[in-house]
Amino acid sequence: MAKFEECLERLEKIVQDLEKGDVPLEKSLTLFEEGMQLSASCRKQLEEAEGKVEILLKQNGKLQTEPFEPTAEKALRK
Repeated sequence: MAKFEECLERLEKIVQDLEKGDVPLEKSLTLFEEGMQLSASCRKQLEEAEGKVEILLKQNGKLQTEPFEPTAEKALRK
């Protein structure tokens, strides 16, 4: 399985190519199919990472997770 960053980079390239609109239909379908596979792979890797984070946050037999908020969003609410 490719690394998350590699999958995401390739997926971004596919989206750029498809958005240009100058790719032949057959090639577009091939790129779309590859993009869907990459998207599924990225999603799976993110879910696995989330599971590992939850395990790391486990304390005293209870799962104590908090939703992730980027620092900028926290600052805006203060």
